[in-house]
Amino acid sequence: MTSPADLTLVEGDVSDAERRFDELVENEQRIEPRDWMPDAYRKTLIRQISQHAHSEIIGMQPEGNWITRAPSLKRKAILMAKVQDEAGHGLYLYSAAQTLGISRDEMMRQLIDGKAKYSSIFNYPTPTWADMGAIGWLVDGAAIVNQVPLCRASYGPYGRAMVRICKEESFHQRQGFEILLSLMQGTEEQREMAQDAVNRWYWPSLAMFGPPDDQSPNSAQSMKWKIKRFSNDALRQRFVGMLVPQAEILGITLPDPDLKWNDETQRYDMGEIDWDEFFEVLKGNGPCNAERLERRRTAHEEGAWVREAAAAYARKQAARADGQVA
Repeated sequence: MTSPADLTLVEGDVSDAERRFDELVENEQRIEPRDWMPDAYRKTLIRQISQHAHSEIIGMQPEGNWITRAPSLKRKAILMAKVQDEAGHGLYLYSAAQTLGISRDEMMRQLIDGKAKYSSIFNYPTPTWADMGAIGWLVDGAAIVNQVPLCRASYGPYGRAMVRICKEESFHQRQGFEILLSLMQGTEEQREMAQDAVNRWYWPSLAMFGPPDDQSPNSAQSMKWKIKRFSNDALRQRFVGMLVPQAEILGITLPDPDLKWNDETQRYDMGEIDWDEFFEVLKGNGPCNAERLERRRTAHEEGAWVREAAAAYARKQAARADGQVA
């Protein structure tokens, strides 16, 4: 066992440590922060966990925008609790990433400087209340399918963080489904609003799983390290299989004319995702990219006094514990 900061191992030690690392992964045991790990494994985890954390933090914006406009006090309270959950998810994940040797300040700087990525889906607008339903049902639904396997990720702090996150995301998915169900049982105008929101969020939610397997060069290595358990296409297929029966209950049409059950493959055939749009949004050219980052940057700058006050309080408590302050 070695410290993550211990980079002075001689060649023989590295070989032994690498062999131990491979054994732990192969035997479905967890890699912990104290364990030696390949530098590429560490970098992959930092990139993945920090991007995941950024997505949770940026993802607060599209829904936070609707807290004061939700149609009832009950809806406001539920939406506020959900947005608070997303903030908590971001904090769990930043803490998990910090165990790999990167500071939270550095991760936040990478985000507001536009150097770090977050989920492309949060760069779409939310013009109606039905978007809250579509986000919960589709976006949080896709997140659950993608994240439940991460509970078994080989890196301990990440896998453990995902257990609580997935439990809360399941409530979010049901909240979204219930919003859409209420709208679909309402007036014709409400049903049209629900269908319109699903039409706009369906394809971006499928793209959330990432590029097709033959265009996802990092997936194979992540699966070999058992960070990731299933390919992008396999998870996307699983998600669609989950959506179809739920859409039938809602009475909503999934906006894919090519979607149909295939008896031979025992899965749904799907239409083609617009990957050009996906990569354009990923590059920063989506409808809300600039707005999301600017709001995050402003919140960070205006919150500087909170961080300074917390640091001063921590110093005072530490000094008091050392007997330096009465």
